[in-house]
Amino acid sequence: MSAAALPWPWLDQSQPARQSIELPAGELYEAAQSLFSHGYRLALAGAVDAPAALRAVYLFTAGAPDRRVELVVRLMGEKPQVPSLAALSFPASRFEREMKDLFGIEPLGHPLPRRLVLHQHWPEGWHPMRHDAGPTPEMVDEAAPYPFVQVQGPGVYEIPVGPVHAGLIEPGHFRFSVVGETILKMKARLWFLHKGVERLFEGSDVRSALELAERISGDTAVGHGLAYCLAVEEATGTQVPARASELRMILLELERIYNHVADVGAMCNDVGFGIVHAKALTLRERLLRLNASVTGHRLLRGGVRLAGAQVAKLPAPREFESIGDQFHDLVDLALGQGIVMDRFTGTGALSAADAEAIGVLGVVARASGSSFDVRAAHPLAAVAPEFTTSGAATGDVLGRFRTRVGEVDQSLGILADLCDRPGALQVEGVLRQANGSGSGLTEGWRGAIAHRAEVDAQGRLTRMKVVDPSFFNWPALAIALKDTIVPDFPLVNKSFNLSYAGNDL
Repeated sequence: MSAAALPWPWLDQSQPARQSIELPAGELYEAAQSLFSHGYRLALAGAVDAPAALRAVYLFTAGAPDRRVELVVRLMGEKPQVPSLAALSFPASRFEREMKDLFGIEPLGHPLPRRLVLHQHWPEGWHPMRHDAGPTPEMVDEAAPYPFVQVQGPGVYEIPVGPVHAGLIEPGHFRFSVVGETILKMKARLWFLHKGVERLFEGSDVRSALELAERISGDTAVGHGLAYCLAVEEATGTQVPARASELRMILLELERIYNHVADVGAMCNDVGFGIVHAKALTLRERLLRLNASVTGHRLLRGGVRLAGAQVAKLPAPREFESIGDQFHDLVDLALGQGIVMDRFTGTGALSAADAEAIGVLGVVARASGSSFDVRAAHPLAAVAPEFTTSGAATGDVLGRFRTRVGEVDQSLGILADLCDRPGALQVEGVLRQANGSGSGLTEGWRGAIAHRAEVDAQGRLTRMKVVDPSFFNWPALAIALKDTIVPDFPLVNKSFNLSYAGNDL
């Protein structure tokens, strides 16, 4: 029976919200097509090199209510292959290229199957995530250059930027094709610092691996740490106390606020309005000190625990009123200045159609009209009834600025509500020791984070797959920059503020 003729039980609301379906490779395309047509999104795709067989796993999610479907394809033989889903989903096309690089899985029918993760100096035929890959081989000295698309015509020239940058940011190369100051095309080349994070998880005790999860992208310790805990808890069938979920949401919103405040200031700094940047840094420092009082760490590490959460203290609701007043003083100053509004308005616009086609997430998506937010689609804990997605429709720098402002206000309201609720400050549930697989979804401050964990009976990780929202959003930066002038690149780039570390795992 073909995939199209299957009853698709997960589309029946009476069926379990979590399902894992194993199917032949030949039925993958039709199954994925059916899920997309019923409102599911591809949150994650990756491979598992298990002793029995190599597996390709595709995690589809929908909500509300929270629903998740895994499609699992077992791959046999020396040349594993899967039908490409690129015609259905742009993110799927990039996941497939990643699997080809790291596991040697060939996506049949892929329109652009060239390398994504491994640079040209990596030798052909070596796939580092395969357990039989052996030691790291010597790099190829005479490798072909990366095949950048060359734009030709009268007056066209190229500007290469990076991968080494001034300051402390991680490496990334940007190739601009320009006429005058107008950008015709920009191509970002990443993965200069692929760290093998997913392999580092393998074999680790699930408790000790939480420290690694918190360090995947340093400014997203709570987002990644929480996604990791949720994945392991689902894999082991662990129940999390309701109070722990409330504390986790408090930590997640504190992380969102201090990062958004910093971005609001930095965007103003990129148009020469440094006074707002100075005020934002002052508020950010206040927030970091508040974080330290809550968890003992300025970046909120250590607050989320497996099966629980712990804080030293919680701020009084009036603290968030004061923070909101200080924040809106600087926002009003920014929006009242012509230099800011002129540079923000219409700059780096990403249309709703492009945002949907690329599959962008978080602030970038909501500034282009999307309403998707993990907090609503896959809720962590009960929040105030007035919770609504913050966003805009313009898709430009101003839209991304206003979206961040709206999210800070939203988070302050959530925090005032949750911190006013009575309850313990340290909650430890019982982490079950059981083998299985599970997924964790959180709305990090950049957007949706997805983790998938496989755990053995001894409580050790046999596979971790991590997806930071930056993986989805980096391709959209090039689209937003088209027809923008070169001097606006730092501004547009900051309005996206994507993670190199979260992408270059």
